[in-house]
Amino acid sequence: MTNYVAAIDQGTTGTRFMIFDHAGQVVASHYEEHHQIYPQPGWVEHDAREIWDRTRTTIGGALAKGNVRAEHLAAIGVTNQRETTVVWNPKTGEPYYNAIVWQDTRTQAICERLIREGREAQIRAKTGLPIATYFSAPKIQWLLENVPGLRARADRGEAIFGNIDTWVIWNLTGGKNGGVHITDYTNASRTMLLNLQTLDWDDELLKLFNIPRAMLPQLRASSDPKLYGYSDVLGAVGGRVPICGDLGDQQAALFGQVGFDAGEAKNTYGTGCFLLLNTGKEIVPSKSGLLTTAASNGQTCFALEGSIAIAGAAVQWLRDNLKMISNAAETEEIAQSVADTGGVYFVPAFNGLFAPHWDMYARGTLVGITRYTTREHIVRATLEAICYQTREVIEAMEKDSGVPLKTLKVDGGAVKNNFLMQLQADILGARVVRPIVNETTALGAAYAAGLAVGFWKSLDELRANWGVDRVFEPQWDAARRADGYAGWQRAVERAKGWLK
Repeated sequence: MTNYVAAIDQGTTGTRFMIFDHAGQVVASHYEEHHQIYPQPGWVEHDAREIWDRTRTTIGGALAKGNVRAEHLAAIGVTNQRETTVVWNPKTGEPYYNAIVWQDTRTQAICERLIREGREAQIRAKTGLPIATYFSAPKIQWLLENVPGLRARADRGEAIFGNIDTWVIWNLTGGKNGGVHITDYTNASRTMLLNLQTLDWDDELLKLFNIPRAMLPQLRASSDPKLYGYSDVLGAVGGRVPICGDLGDQQAALFGQVGFDAGEAKNTYGTGCFLLLNTGKEIVPSKSGLLTTAASNGQTCFALEGSIAIAGAAVQWLRDNLKMISNAAETEEIAQSVADTGGVYFVPAFNGLFAPHWDMYARGTLVGITRYTTREHIVRATLEAICYQTREVIEAMEKDSGVPLKTLKVDGGAVKNNFLMQLQADILGARVVRPIVNETTALGAAYAAGLAVGFWKSLDELRANWGVDRVFEPQWDAARRADGYAGWQRAVERAKGWLK
């Protein structure tokens, strides 16, 4: 009997396998981190084989914790860190190089050349994306040009590409023994190779980046009743399970927040911050530094997105690099121990600034430091930076959509921090609503898979599952809000163009 639906949530810092019941409540969960590899300044890599090993470990761990067997699962959905690029040999299953992570900036020269050639308008018109190191296409081009022999192998059909969803699903469904090579429209829309108008890989862009079309995965719906395939990984614990849901992590979070209708928005607080506004069937070009992207199922739904590169990763940097904290949970008490930042602003542009600035030359900046500055001020400034970056994106979204945001739905690991959520409400001057289940990325992938097999019959069923945990109301007065934001904007100007 199939009582549950599960999801693989493969993120930037780790992988989680979560099992949900029909009410959308968590039955069991298991999480494993993977290594972050930094070969040079600005370079960020992952070992794709390690990610797959961790994925298998999380599956077994969650099943054991929940006393669940594969035969109890109706389906599995997959959600993933987007843009992170893997190229591998389909005959051996071995990657030709480490996965190049979405934060990586090594493709700067490729992007600069395209900008000099005047390709920005052409690429944005087709894909909804600016030219930036963020996306997959320049990463694929870099691999083909820099990994010895890879170009010839790709031309012979011995190299295939995928973002992490494609890599995980290929391995889940058999790998070198018949694994399916697919992606969905939400992930495809992050490659800089998908034409949003035709919803197909664009031959002109493939030629521009010199990427063989045969490398690319087949395009499939995000929630697919035809199924992508069956997992053979779970055989040892009870049988094969349909794989039929696939969404990029931020689109999955919007789906998990039941943001199915035009005008609904959410912000996910993870390694980065990602705010999505559902625009329905309308493809809305941004004039304010946002991305136009596929949402939920790219055949029917689109979104405006504001992507912030560094949010929770800044807290991780305080922990791992500066040793200021031992764990992220400490930041709540530490930040509350001071009334403000003492005039300190931290702009965490470690890999440049994403929306709405799109400055690949920006770098991290800590300003306003005096002899009065303490560890507590810097920790608080780190949390405020997350909130100020979100405000910048929301203001851009309001300009593009013409609709002021009164309520922001939030999710992701960092929303457990009550002080951070209150700061967000204060800096925005808007209500912040936290749901009961804040791991909505995994929940959205589970919803997509469950809908495909009829575990849930309709979107209304999913809406009925959504519940509010807490609402944060703004408490700052308008003058404090304006002064704080003006200081932030000055700090951002200091960070811009640093590499120039």
